[in-house]
Amino acid sequence: MSGMGAAAQAGTPGTGAMRAMRGGGAGTPPPLMDPTRRRDGRRILALFAPYRWRLAGVCVLIALSAGLSMLNPFLLRSALDNGIFKHQLSTLWETCAGMVGVAFISNAFSVWQTYVSNVVGQRVMHDLRSAVYDRLQRMSLAFFTRTRTGEVQSRIANDIGGLDSVVTSTATSIASNATTVIAAIVAMLLLNWKLALISLVFVPPSVWMTRRVGKVRRTITTEQQRRLADLSALVAESLSVSGIMLGKTMGRGDDLAARFSGQSAQIADLEIKSRMAGRWLMGTIQFVFAVQPAIIYWLAGQSFVGHSIQIGTVVAFTTLQTRLLFPINSLLGVGADVEASLALFDRIFEYVDLPIDIIEAEDPVVLNPAAVVGEVAFSGVSFRYGGAGGPLAPGTEAPPPWTVRGIDLVIPAGTRTAVVGETGAGKTTLGYLLARLYEPQEGRVTIDGVDIRRVSLASLAATVGVVSQETYLFHASVRENLRFAKPDATDAEVEAAARAARIHELIASLPDGYDTVVGERGYRFSGGEKQRMAIARTILRNPPVLVLDEATSSLDTQTEAAVQAELERLSEGRTTLTIAHRLSTVRDADQILVLDRGAIVERGTHEDLLERGGLYAALVARDVPAEAAEPTG
Repeated sequence: MSGMGAAAQAGTPGTGAMRAMRGGGAGTPPPLMDPTRRRDGRRILALFAPYRWRLAGVCVLIALSAGLSMLNPFLLRSALDNGIFKHQLSTLWETCAGMVGVAFISNAFSVWQTYVSNVVGQRVMHDLRSAVYDRLQRMSLAFFTRTRTGEVQSRIANDIGGLDSVVTSTATSIASNATTVIAAIVAMLLLNWKLALISLVFVPPSVWMTRRVGKVRRTITTEQQRRLADLSALVAESLSVSGIMLGKTMGRGDDLAARFSGQSAQIADLEIKSRMAGRWLMGTIQFVFAVQPAIIYWLAGQSFVGHSIQIGTVVAFTTLQTRLLFPINSLLGVGADVEASLALFDRIFEYVDLPIDIIEAEDPVVLNPAAVVGEVAFSGVSFRYGGAGGPLAPGTEAPPPWTVRGIDLVIPAGTRTAVVGETGAGKTTLGYLLARLYEPQEGRVTIDGVDIRRVSLASLAATVGVVSQETYLFHASVRENLRFAKPDATDAEVEAAARAARIHELIASLPDGYDTVVGERGYRFSGGEKQRMAIARTILRNPPVLVLDEATSSLDTQTEAAVQAELERLSEGRTTLTIAHRLSTVRDADQILVLDRGAIVERGTHEDLLERGGLYAALVARDVPAEAAEPTG
């Protein structure tokens, strides 16, 4: 079976951090979240809640390190005033030994603190990635039809990756630097309160200027991530096998390279702009702090601070100022980084908060595929595209037309029903509604009388198999691709399914047999070979209800005949809904439905519909000469 069914049934990671991140509800995802919610720092702090005890340990280490750091200036003052100037050698030995001990213990605490903070940061990164991927797995097919693959990849890789340093070291860096600043200020006040007040007068304006810089950087970061998403989309589209083939056959390789180069240059310019944002302001702040020791030396000799300040006190004070310079600069820099990172959190939370429009029932019915009889019924089913079937987007003047409307249909167990009609008549949508890849706005779909909205997503995927016209193969071995339908299948079961799909001989002839890597999207294989692999996957899964979505439409007549024979064998004993492109493939169906603009306009057997001379007869008359004109090789 294709990967689409599995995409709707991934489990929810159970960490408290992910539960804290999630929002939900039905409806169309808004382009941006409520600004007041995006700025809610409590939500970001909730990411760290599951690791609060480890963080508490880090805080204890930080407090101990800060307390130890307060000893150094006092040891220095004693070493100068008593040990050196008064020649008290025992005091000099003790103070110097104390400095060495403080340095050793502080560094040991720092190493352990760095380890724990990195562990916590990487766990939070993991939670973010898992939450976004889990939410995307639970989105309906409609979301992916209107969202670029590169955009999705960029949210997971670029946006979350951009938070690495922030979530890994920022929290502990803030705590460490803040504690160091507080300890240094206390020590400065104890040494000389007048000099301390003069030194701290420049801090408030520095904080204000840093916040301004952070807001500018946040705006730039938002634009950077948007451009990175565009670049990721271009790479994903143009460097795929299909994209390379299109570029080469259309002679557009140079144009694509120029387009990539232009977007890359724009990102580089934005990066420079981000790094230089407020650089003069930050440089001014650093200059003010750097010249403060000179100011203190000058002030120490002035009468209004008194003449009793000893040289040891002045040196210890300026040493504290130097120690204060780094953490304050670090705090100001981190403040700007955190402000910029909010743009990344906005984009990540936007995906985490995507409303899920196909929701599993609170107490779902679990179907047993082996016990399912297979009677399928559509009762008054109507569906229209537009926000995955949810409410209309703001500003929409009129609802879009119904894709399918008023469908009443019963497919008896074990029978084959074919759906035909013009392109855009709603045939594929009907099949996807049965697989619950879309949710009808009106009516219901049942299997053995059970509304599929009450059925667990996992058991529904095991009950309804889908073979589509576009067979998707992962860049993995043949065995892994087949086993995707049934992860616990034995090698014997995999081989039996391949034999039943008439693909075993081909696989066995490959250099590595079932361990041969198929290449991206299976481009090493022909269309007919890939379809046989899709049939083998479905046989392995063995669903009692089958949807064949124009499974042979892209094949030539000769290959189609061979694959069609395999599909007919696959359909034996199963309830089958066949979406037909070529009418010759559905003549033996138990009933044929003719769709026109989403509604059933005719139904009956092949012979009955031909006798009526309606739309079906016209389609057959048009289809026969078209098939006769097709090449057979």
